[in-house]
Amino acid sequence: MRLNRRSFGLMAAGAMTVAPYVVRAQSSAVSDDVVRIGLIEDMSGVYADITGIGCVTAAQMAIDEMGGQVLGKPIELVFADHQNKPDIAAAIARQWFDERKVDAILDVASSSPALAVIEIAKDKGKIITLSSPGSTRITNENCGPFAVHWAYDTYAIAQSTAQSLVRQGFDSWFFVTADYAFGHGLQEQSSRVIAENNGRVVGSVRLPVGTADFASALVRAQSSGAKVVALANAGTDTINSIKQAAQFGLTQGGQKLATLAGFINDVHGLGLAEAQGLTITEASYWDTNDETRAWSRKFFDKVKAMPNMLQTGTYSSTLHYLKAVAAAKTDASGPVMEAMRATTVNDIFYKNGRIRPDGRLVHDSMSLYEVKKPSESKAPWDYYKRLATIPGDQAFQPIASSTCALARR
Repeated sequence: MRLNRRSFGLMAAGAMTVAPYVVRAQSSAVSDDVVRIGLIEDMSGVYADITGIGCVTAAQMAIDEMGGQVLGKPIELVFADHQNKPDIAAAIARQWFDERKVDAILDVASSSPALAVIEIAKDKGKIITLSSPGSTRITNENCGPFAVHWAYDTYAIAQSTAQSLVRQGFDSWFFVTADYAFGHGLQEQSSRVIAENNGRVVGSVRLPVGTADFASALVRAQSSGAKVVALANAGTDTINSIKQAAQFGLTQGGQKLATLAGFINDVHGLGLAEAQGLTITEASYWDTNDETRAWSRKFFDKVKAMPNMLQTGTYSSTLHYLKAVAAAKTDASGPVMEAMRATTVNDIFYKNGRIRPDGRLVHDSMSLYEVKKPSESKAPWDYYKRLATIPGDQAFQPIASSTCALARR
């Protein structure tokens, strides 16, 4: 099945599409004779390229890998556009659980909508896995018994990007931060790492998501004299701020531009001439080995882009959930989550993953990359060179530091 943005246009908040699988079999343990999973993504806004149709496609590829069925029953995939509004995301989730009989939501783009949906899932006793949002609140104060944070979080990014740069001597920082939970978390966690490594934060500015003009923020960053100008934003906000930073000559003046939530899509949008030298932390890279390359080329055929960690995370969590349904022999949340926790995550992209009591999936895949120079790239999308791999027990917040009540049981 080929999916593209034209398939749904600018979808209404409650719109959905259903994977066309029809399998005749018997399984009384499956509610409504269907295993129904949902994704609430940004299909039309600033995060559409890094989540959106790519996450939907990745989930569909996991469904295809299962043969379109589990326990002899069809798997249906529904998805919708939350327009980056928490209230819309919450309304979609509530309708899906109450009326559409969705069994689990396996990604919600952006931290603020995701935090809203977590509360609905907790109230309804439904499983929710999250790869696109980064806020550590998901495994701290907003944690839940059926909530799992999958691919990455702001703590892991800080542990790799901020720690590495400070140790290289880039010890003074200025933040340009997206003004919502994800951006706040990036700045907070990075500031902690900077201070722990004897660096300092000399200033910051917060801007709304979707800001078009970064001029005043970049002028303040430039005049601060900070060695690092850190972009605690994502999607088109990151692309626009990098382009405008070049116009102001930040890097030519000796400042280091650090993208704290950069993705391979951003590099492609900018081009290597402009993106070269950027440091980016991701939990996966399409060009790691033969297995990742084969999967990613199938993904590319569908969306004309290589996958980022948000999309591979959605694939991984969907596949793990469906395998857990098969192991539990039911789609009931309790037994399925028990099976998810009991089984190690080992798929194409995520290795040796275990779900902790606070809902954090700790895996071995966090890596720090540097964007190649144009002369170093041998083919389209050959953009990264690995600088370091951070073990899971170092990349993610220790469970002893978690404020999640479930971590104390």
